[in-house]
Amino acid sequence: MRVWAIANQKGGVGKTTTTLALGRALAMRGRRVLLVDLDPHASLTRAFGVPAEPQPAGVLDLFDEQPPLLASVARATEIENLAFVPAQTPLATLERRSATQPGLGLALSNALARGGQAWDHVLFDCPPTLGLLMVNALAAADHVIIPTQTEPLALHGLKGMCRTADMIQRSRHRELPVSILPTLYDKRTRTGAETLKAMQDEYGGRVWNDAGAVAAETAATGTSPDAADTPAPPAANVKAPPALAIAPVRAGSDADMIGDDEFEALLDQLHGSGAPTAVTSPPSEPVVTAPPPRSHSVAPRRTCRA
Repeated sequence: MRVWAIANQKGGVGKTTTTLALGRALAMRGRRVLLVDLDPHASLTRAFGVPAEPQPAGVLDLFDEQPPLLASVARATEIENLAFVPAQTPLATLERRSATQPGLGLALSNALARGGQAWDHVLFDCPPTLGLLMVNALAAADHVIIPTQTEPLALHGLKGMCRTADMIQRSRHRELPVSILPTLYDKRTRTGAETLKAMQDEYGGRVWNDAGAVAAETAATGTSPDAADTPAPPAANVKAPPALAIAPVRAGSDADMIGDDEFEALLDQLHGSGAPTAVTSPPSEPVVTAPPPRSHSVAPRRTCRA
C-alpha cells in the first residue's frame, strides 16, 4: 500500500484537483484507490455529489474513541477501482477534542493499520492549514505531493510546507519524500516564468517540471481549482466529478497542455521514490512545534532541497 498526502499550507493551489486527477489515473491503471477528503470545506466530497446535509459518515468517524473500519465509511464511485471517504463540516471543530482525547494524531495511521490492505493507494486531500488533520496525513504518508501555484506569494506557502514535512520526518524517524507540482502555470506572463524558475533553482529535482494540475486558462478566470459545488445525484454510487477533466501544462513549452501519457510519467516518478507503507501498528504520535523566531543576521534553513 502506498499512501500519498497532497498538501500545502496555502489554499487554492490545486490540491483537490490534483488528488482527483492522480486517483483517476491510478484507478485506470487497475490500482485500487481510496481518496480521503480531510478538508472541512469538503470540495472533493462535493465533487462526487455528496450533499452537506444530512452529514454523511466519513472522516470524522475515524476520530471516535471506538472508530469504525475504514471500508465502512468509504463510498464507491462509477469509476472502477476508485472509492472515497467523505469529509464533514464538523471536522473544523476536531482540534478542540485533542486536549481531552489522546492519540488523535495517529487516528488515520490506526485506520490504515486496521483496514488499509483493501487498497493499493490511499490519497489524502489535506486542508490548507497546519493542524491535527494535516499532521495525521503526514504521519501516515510515505510521500508528500505539494501542488504549488506559480506565483510569488505561493513560494512562501511552499517554504512553510517543506518546513512542516521536515519536522514530521524528524519526529517519526522515517523518511518522508517530497515532490513539488507546479500548478496554474501561465507561460504568457513573466511572473509565472520567473516564479517557476525560482522554484526550480531552490528545490531542484524535487520540482516536477513537465506538468501542472490545471491549465493556464483556469488562472485567467480566477476560479479556484479546489472549489467544487455540484448538485448531489440521488444514486448511492455517485458519478465521476467533472473536476477530473484536468489539463496539465508543460513548463517552458510553446504548448499549453500535454497529453495523458506525459502526465502519467508523474505517476511513474512517484512510484519510484518512497517505500510503500506496511500495514502494521503505527509509530508514536508525531510532535510538531512552531519553529523558533529567526534572527535577521542568520540565513534561514532551507528544507526540501534536492
